[in-house]
Order: sequence, then C-alpha cells, then structure tokens
Amino acid sequence: MPTVYDIPANILIRRLAQDLKSREEIVQPEWIPFVKTGAHKERAPDDPDFWYMRCASILRKIYLKGPIGAERLRIDYGGKKRRGTKPNKFQKGSGAIVRTALQQLEMAGFVRKRGNKGREMTDIGRSYMDKLSTALKAELSKAIPELEKY
Repeated sequence: MPTVYDIPANILIRRLAQDLKSREEIVQPEWIPFVKTGAHKERAPDDPDFWYMRCASILRKIYLKGPIGAERLRIDYGGKKRRGTKPNKFQKGSGAIVRTALQQLEMAGFVRKRGNKGREMTDIGRSYMDKLSTALKAELSKAIPELEKY
C-alpha cells in the first residue's frame, strides 16, 4: 500500500489542500490575507488558498517527522531576512500561523499533543493520509510511469 513517502510532495500537498478545504473544521482565519508568513518576508502571500496549502504542508511534516512542535515548524518555514548592506540573517516563520493551523488540525482529529514533545499523527490522521496517497498513486501511475516501481 502506497504511503506519503511514495508520492511527490508538491502533488500530495496540492491534493491534500483541496481535500482540507472541503472540511468544516479547517477554516481560514479572517486575518490571514493581511499577515506576512514571517519577519523575513516583504509581503503577504498572493495565493488565495495559502491557508489550506500551509495546513496540508504541516500535516505532511507531522506525518514524516512527528512528533514535532511549533518551534521546529517555525524554523522549517523560516528564511533569510534581507537587511540591506548588512549580511543576511535567518528569521523564523510566523508562530501564529503555525499554532492556529496545529489547533485546527487537532480539532479535526488528525493530530494530537504528545506531552511536551509536540504533536503527532493520530490513527485517523495516518489512515486519512494513507488513503489519499493510495488514491493519488493510482492516478499518478498512469501519468508518470516512473512511479510504477513504488
């Protein structure tokens, strides 16, 4: 049975975002169109489905690396801050975006807290991701013959 490891990340995240958009537990906060994704960015994201893409990406990261906490995810979504003539410096991503996404994924039943180690996938979340991966693998094996061996 194919898992998340067998599907290219960009394809899986795009499909997962479409799927999460139809769920009533995952709702884009009203402040999302106005905020940057971190101190290292100059503007807010242009993608109208940014929130669902970020939730899908966080869900995939928890599946692969879990248990993982908000601080580690902030580091993963951080980047270089351009400071003019001074050398670039690393800045973490937005904590509010990561925390809110984790809270919504937890309310949906996909992740749960694990003490002070961060969040991990629940059985429901792992099953959901595996079913989605299996469906995607069936579609992709026709379009991309290289994926047949997996």
